[in-house]
Amino acid sequence: MAAAARYDVEKGGEGSYPPPEQMYPQREGEREWVPWFVPVVVAVNVALFAVVMYANNCPAHASPSSRRGGACVARGFLHRFAFQPLSENPLLGPSSATLQKLGALVWDKVVHEHQGWRLLTCIWLHAGVVHLVANMLSLVLIGLRLEQQFGYVRISIIYIVSGVGGSVLSSLFIRNNISVGASGALFGLLGAMLSELFTNWTIYSNKAAALFTLLVVIAINLAIGILPHVDNFAHIGGFLTGFLLGFIFLMRPHYGWMQRYVRPSDVQYTSKKYLPYQWVLLAVASVLAVLGFAVGMGMLFKGVNANDHCQWCHYLSCVPTSRWSCGK
Repeated sequence: MAAAARYDVEKGGEGSYPPPEQMYPQREGEREWVPWFVPVVVAVNVALFAVVMYANNCPAHASPSSRRGGACVARGFLHRFAFQPLSENPLLGPSSATLQKLGALVWDKVVHEHQGWRLLTCIWLHAGVVHLVANMLSLVLIGLRLEQQFGYVRISIIYIVSGVGGSVLSSLFIRNNISVGASGALFGLLGAMLSELFTNWTIYSNKAAALFTLLVVIAINLAIGILPHVDNFAHIGGFLTGFLLGFIFLMRPHYGWMQRYVRPSDVQYTSKKYLPYQWVLLAVASVLAVLGFAVGMGMLFKGVNANDHCQWCHYLSCVPTSRWSCGK
């Protein structure tokens, strides 16, 4: 763990997801979108990882001790794209210094050097091949079907804003380590799936099974975050942000309104498109989302350490056991 502690990055996002076609039933009269946002995000993340590895150039920048040991992984095959020594980065990726240079989330730089843009750029960087593949597979599994159902505008807003929300919460609790990865944005999509189920409750024929499946998936993925060197605060922040945004952006016409498509033309049907509870959830979620971002950003740029106000919250990101310690 001592070696891994020198290279502590957010590497979550791995886990299991429900079959998307079971979570989002397609109904007659609804448009199905052709997804392009998710494929573009995957392509951009892969391209940026290649750029990061090119800039990293392990053979040229490795320490003298590493050079003597020939520790750059796959140096003979990848040349300047070779990975850092496994003792520095077991995920097959660049150095911590390279990630910091190219936009990783670093509390000190965000607060004291006014580099707030890192809250956004960090979600497009990954710590290694393992990290990248796990997150992109997860994005494809849950993102494609969401985009087919709701379109690229709404899904892109949820993805990006949730990623920033995860970065904000991470910065409030973690000061001594860098954080990179799309996991906060991915958890935002999971949170949006849950709120979509609640706000569109009338369209599901097997509500209990859908809710149970989704809650189990969310619990498993959040549980992964209590392992050391995983930034679970980014997961939680992204999930909460996506959960609120789902009420705002993913409202669907209730079942009764959709039935007008199959009624005879001479039958009057005056049901409203959205039910009152859907509007209430949208209003409450809008207020909470705005307040949450305002308070979180205010605390962050004032340099507030959220650990001072919550003595037990650090256990949400890492639970020490006899097999590992969480470090500082």
